[in-house]
Amino acid sequence: MSNGLYETSKIRVVGDRGLLVEYGDKIDPVVNKKVISIAIGLEHDAPAGVIEIIPSYRSLLIVYDPSVTTTSALQESLNSLEKRLLEIEIPPPQTVGIPVCYGGEFGPDIQFVAENHGLTVDAVIRLHSEPEYQIFMIGFTPGFPYLGGLPKELHTPRQKTPRTQVLAGSVGIANEQTGIYPVTSPGGWQLIGRTPLKLFDLERPNPFLYQAGDRIRFKPITPEEYRRLAEKGIK
Repeated sequence: MSNGLYETSKIRVVGDRGLLVEYGDKIDPVVNKKVISIAIGLEHDAPAGVIEIIPSYRSLLIVYDPSVTTTSALQESLNSLEKRLLEIEIPPPQTVGIPVCYGGEFGPDIQFVAENHGLTVDAVIRLHSEPEYQIFMIGFTPGFPYLGGLPKELHTPRQKTPRTQVLAGSVGIANEQTGIYPVTSPGGWQLIGRTPLKLFDLERPNPFLYQAGDRIRFKPITPEEYRRLAEKGIK
């Protein structure tokens, strides 16, 4: 399937109730835009039997009830969406500001990242906080944003041995990606800072501060500002 602007998609059957549609083989904003467009189209007019739609960087997983629909019927729906892809409106992305205290107790791996690239810690902070990052997907844990646009000067391998506990709000780097841990969990990313924001909160009408397709800007703050914001219970 193709509308002439994107690579032809590949469809794979996943178990007895999953259909994986791949729209590319690399992280690419154009491919990700198509994934988001198809996901929106399916959500607005979900075919009978569809239980869940899960977008990622370059693919879309459709979970369905095999007693209600079939892979052939779902492929027909996807073909129909492909033909009117350019008509699907993607909501304008919001830009979410994330205050981050870099280094020290909040970012224990920032010195490693700096030394790995022959940079100063201040240069790492500047390079990391300058871009506006696109959220390619949400995953791993509730609200974990996988962000595209990390400067090449900061591409750093994951830790060889993951930590058993990474505190909620920690900002990390793994290879060409950066992201934020919304809840305390194990993890192997290089930790360079932490935000006092509560990124995932079931008590809010919308538990998440952002969604796939939105953008994030990091704002460096001091330890004093971090503690003041944390004490206020900023959400």
